[in-house]
Amino acid sequence: MVTSSIPGWLAQLYPFTSHSFTTPGGARMSYLDEGPRSDEAVLMLHGNPTWSFFYRDLVRLLSPSFRCIVPDHIGMGLSDKPPGYDYTLATRIADIEALVASLGLRRIHLVVHDWGGAIGCGFATRHPELIGRIVILNTAAFRTPKIPLRILACRIPGLGPLLIRGLNGFAGPATWMSMHLRKLTSPEKRAYLFPYDSWAHRVAVNAFVQDIPRRPSHPSWVTLTEIENNLDVLAAHPIRIVWGGRDFCFNYYFLNRWLKIFPKAELYPMAQAGHYVLDDAGPKALARIEEFLRQPAETGSGQVQS
Repeated sequence: MVTSSIPGWLAQLYPFTSHSFTTPGGARMSYLDEGPRSDEAVLMLHGNPTWSFFYRDLVRLLSPSFRCIVPDHIGMGLSDKPPGYDYTLATRIADIEALVASLGLRRIHLVVHDWGGAIGCGFATRHPELIGRIVILNTAAFRTPKIPLRILACRIPGLGPLLIRGLNGFAGPATWMSMHLRKLTSPEKRAYLFPYDSWAHRVAVNAFVQDIPRRPSHPSWVTLTEIENNLDVLAAHPIRIVWGGRDFCFNYYFLNRWLKIFPKAELYPMAQAGHYVLDDAGPKALARIEEFLRQPAETGSGQVQS
């Protein structure tokens, strides 16, 4: 099903057709399906507080040759934002599993960023036979004690929802905290914040922050532990890491964890780029992804590049 809920000003930056899929939990997921129809696709998974807009330039670059599937997680972007949805990592993974199955995809190249790392690796470790190449942008898919204080503050009962949902104190600051080489333009900022214009529409921005598991009693602890323990099933796949070195959250601690997990991965550091690495590093980061996806299936050097 095709939907048309994109205003004209946004379509200038995001000139795509939004499609709809009903998740197992009954919510409407919006997703992009651009490029030639095939059972092979590049699946791009965003995090918090972004949405499929984060991948706009990569979709433009790849879609003449590759099928590009880019969902908005439930509660994010142009997807439904139901108040009572099960906003947990396990449900996020199940949503992607259902979407992929509905599209009949048999070969998937992953591009993951922020929470997309845990969601995408959760999907990939359950279905390694479907996975081709993997691009890792600033993200994590493992348990960690390294959580910035500003994010921990957003988890304080009462205060957290007030900051995130009442004052837009997560998505708003991200538009400048996530950049280092340049500033987002006013239309780009407006586009990033477009889906999160009210208390109700920020439900999942808050839920993602609350879903960070820090102890075994957390609902997503077991799910993340399973993902972490099974990452080795992906080690034989071609993997390229494109990493913004000035990320306020996913810093070099996280990068070093990835390099220990995937020692054969190709690393392309974008030393001065921030968390929104595709926006901040721009054409350089996009080119590294495109050339990687166009390589023959057997290649992958495991070298650090500049």
